[in-house]
Amino acid sequence: MPKEGSAASGSSRARRSAVAGPAPLPASFFARDTATVAREMLGLQLVSTVDGQRCVCEIVETEAYVGPEDDASHAAARVGRTPRNDPMFGRAGTAYVYRIYGMHWCLNVVTGEEGVGAAVLLRAARPLEGIDAMRLRRVGRPDRDLLRGPGNLARGLGVGTQLNRHPMDCPPLWIAPGEPVPAVDVVTGPRIGITRSVDWPLRFYVRGSAWVSGRI
Repeated sequence: MPKEGSAASGSSRARRSAVAGPAPLPASFFARDTATVAREMLGLQLVSTVDGQRCVCEIVETEAYVGPEDDASHAAARVGRTPRNDPMFGRAGTAYVYRIYGMHWCLNVVTGEEGVGAAVLLRAARPLEGIDAMRLRRVGRPDRDLLRGPGNLARGLGVGTQLNRHPMDCPPLWIAPGEPVPAVDVVTGPRIGITRSVDWPLRFYVRGSAWVSGRI
């Protein structure tokens, strides 16, 4: 962690100063227990200025992948550290972007201690600004599906491999404060689309949200 007044700290402040709107959350927000971060990311704003198109959305669904003991994680002990999952072992608050089914990118934010291999998958979000740009990236899709599901979310915001390892406190992609979601409105349950550790309650979503990718 750079000290206040250091060149690295000054560079980080300079990046954040270029952001329009609420200041991005610092890396320290993500350098905590992964499940806690995943739950507290609900209601935060995810902002993209990829290709000069400003898009803002509210995060409504996340999944936590908590480290080597999590057999459903890319960083599970049975897998080890590989070129593909290496960004997941990086500094908290950086992006881990990977491809599924050979066609869809998925956006994760690294959490916890560096070297552990933990991250939060962003599964769905509610569009707030830049919906026309999202529609152009998701031609023919109803508005409800623009950012509904991890692959759709990444495509709608212009996220691809170019943002792998990107620090999520500066353009063109960052996370900013939003409206906290009360505990009564948070649903917790098993993650979707996995075959290992299927019963672990590490999926979080906003109760009643039409933008959530699926229901428990």
